[in-house]
Amino acid sequence: MAMTESIAAEAPPAPFDLAGFKTFGLLWVGQMVSMIGSGLTRFALGVWVYQRTGSVTQFAVVTMCASLPALALSPLAGALIDRWDRRRVMIANNMGASLGTLAFVALLWHGAERIWHVYVIVVWGSLISAFELPTLIAVTSLLVPRRHLGRANGMLQFGQAVTGVVAPLAGGLMLVSIGLAGVVLVDFATFAFALAVLGLVRFPRPKVSAEGLESRGSLWREAAMGWSFIHRRAGLWGLLLYFAMLNLVLAIVTVLVTPMVLSFATAEVLGRVLASAGTGLVLGSVLMTVTGGPRRRIRGVLASGLVFGAAMAAVGLRPSAPLIAGGLFVMMLAAPFVNGCSQAIWQSKVPPDIQGRVFAVRRMIGQFTAPIGYLAAGPLADFVFEPLMAEGGALAPTVGALIGVGPGRGIGLIALCLAVLPLLFTLWAWAQAPIRRIEDELPDAVS
Repeated sequence: MAMTESIAAEAPPAPFDLAGFKTFGLLWVGQMVSMIGSGLTRFALGVWVYQRTGSVTQFAVVTMCASLPALALSPLAGALIDRWDRRRVMIANNMGASLGTLAFVALLWHGAERIWHVYVIVVWGSLISAFELPTLIAVTSLLVPRRHLGRANGMLQFGQAVTGVVAPLAGGLMLVSIGLAGVVLVDFATFAFALAVLGLVRFPRPKVSAEGLESRGSLWREAAMGWSFIHRRAGLWGLLLYFAMLNLVLAIVTVLVTPMVLSFATAEVLGRVLASAGTGLVLGSVLMTVTGGPRRRIRGVLASGLVFGAAMAAVGLRPSAPLIAGGLFVMMLAAPFVNGCSQAIWQSKVPPDIQGRVFAVRRMIGQFTAPIGYLAAGPLADFVFEPLMAEGGALAPTVGALIGVGPGRGIGLIALCLAVLPLLFTLWAWAQAPIRRIEDELPDAVS
């Protein structure tokens, strides 16, 4: 297939403008500290529930409570973000989250805590997060020049990557040394720091666009506008479906990596494998921040998607800790480029005054497949693929001759099958002109 885009006439990459990043950089520091604090609390609460109950199901319920309420509230939250002053939304987010943590500390101090209290606190935090991330992404396009959006998104990815690495390590140590109440109080201190930073910064108000004027009306009408805006633009809609597929694949692999590694190695080896994945995510975020990603951002999305799928195949190929660790490292190395380049496209093509509702609907649709993956992973492994790849299983003489048989090899086959999806969907996306030419055919809404 001939490629019709040309980059020969594009301007060279703009130099890094430190002055333009001053306000955003200050905001980023405050929010990263707050994210780490929230990550500590989520980790500590999950461990606390498992230690109190010994139930994997109740542990999984904590994870579900942290994600599903935010997805359900997203459309209304996005419309409210666009109605309200975004700086005040971020201040209210931090104050609301801090009140939740203080309420749980009070329960702990009086010895009145119960398991259901954790679910309530986690659901409350999830509802708060429905406002947090869309607001932060929408504010980014107001503070950062369009040519530097890739770098800014790399910084946001870095904050999430650091949280994923630091929270489990520090949370485990802090649970032993200062207890759950101490961890929650540290989280409260991070909220206070983020609030202090928000007191120092000011955000410009977005100009009202034609789309914003057209959608004014009831809250439900404005919430529905986020959906209609995306659906009327084939390139954005196709890109969103592409991400929904990637999130489904990643969710299943995330759940199954731990039992796959433990089927042939120790918990210590598992820790090193997961640390490799975290290292890849941090390094990829740093590279995205430094380089800003490729000039043709859709190529960055799709090329990284191909790398993601190829690396996933390595995860399932053999019961080898170095091979699995290497595959996870490359997968996570590619993830910030997929996310950062895509996010820059959305920030450039969506008018700033409606980004709250559009990005909230984008989050809901793009991430709804993750809970499906979490729920499907266990039954697929236990009742379908593991029996097929067991000694004497139906696929043991054929597929088993290539990837091995026994415990964990069914999960390996799942990873190999899933690895095909990013490859096929990337080819499909490149074949769709609205997706391939999204940067040319959709006008920029951010100068």
